[in-house]
Amino acid sequence: MNHSMYGADRGTHLKIVAVGLLCAVLLAVAGKFAYVSDLDLGTAPLVKASPSTTISGQLPAIR
Repeated sequence: MNHSMYGADRGTHLKIVAVGLLCAVLLAVAGKFAYVSDLDLGTAPLVKASPSTTISGQLPAIR
C-alpha cells in the first residue's frame, strides 16, 4: 500500500491516471447526451430595474 504519491510505484501512477481518464470520458459522454428542455435564452422578456430609492432624514444612532 502506497501512502504517498512520491513513493508510489509505476503501477499506482498508472491506476490513478486510468481512473481519472475514465471519469473524464464518462463526464464528457454524460454532457454530450444531456438534454435540457424549455431553455430559451433568446426570447425571454426583459425585466427593468426599479428606480433607485433615496433615504432622507437621520439614521438611528447605534449604541
